[in-house]
Amino acid sequence: MNRNIFIIEDDTQLLDALTEGLKQWAFNVSSPNDFSNVMEDFVANQPHLVMIDIQLPQFDGFHWCREIRAVSKVPILFLSSRDHPMDMIMAMNSGADDYVQKPFHMDVLLAKVNAILRRTYTYEDAQSDVIEWNQAMIDLKRGDIYKDGTSVELTKNEFFILSVLVKSTNQIISRNELMKMLWDDDQYINDNTLTANITRLRQKLSTIQLSDGIVTKKGLGYMAVTL
Repeated sequence: MNRNIFIIEDDTQLLDALTEGLKQWAFNVSSPNDFSNVMEDFVANQPHLVMIDIQLPQFDGFHWCREIRAVSKVPILFLSSRDHPMDMIMAMNSGADDYVQKPFHMDVLLAKVNAILRRTYTYEDAQSDVIEWNQAMIDLKRGDIYKDGTSVELTKNEFFILSVLVKSTNQIISRNELMKMLWDDDQYINDNTLTANITRLRQKLSTIQLSDGIVTKKGLGYMAVTL
């Protein structure tokens, strides 16, 4: 199984060299298209490991490390020419797994990458279980939704309803379908309880400006929409 490496690096010459070196070892390599919205590309590429520079356009590497760590346990490796101990401490405190100082030998970097991947995925599934919806991150393992630094905790029923709707974004899911799925998942629910759950879900989503993301289709059911 080929591993996906996501590199957040604005030095195009170094990025090209890293990409070429990693691809020779059968890694898939991707990088963000927009340094102001790195998370969208992170979720789209579902990487097994992330490499981050500290000095970046828009936001620094510490910021993106914290954003990624808030929604994923994917291993994070810093690559930086900065050698002050405080930079290394900040990287680790932000959630990084390792720190490599530039310049580095490609063979040494590859050895570190392979060691981190072995440690991380020997007993764990490689998928990050994160869905992106209207610039929010839905963490399927933790059962919450995260946007712009705000995390919204949902009940089991609320999260189940949200995940079902978002997985079929822009498609109507009938009330009967939702209730049947909840019953099949051992979540005992009736028509009134479903209505109450939808209402509470919208109220909680309003804290991250996403209450309009769940639409009622009268006589048909509910639909998660792209805003």
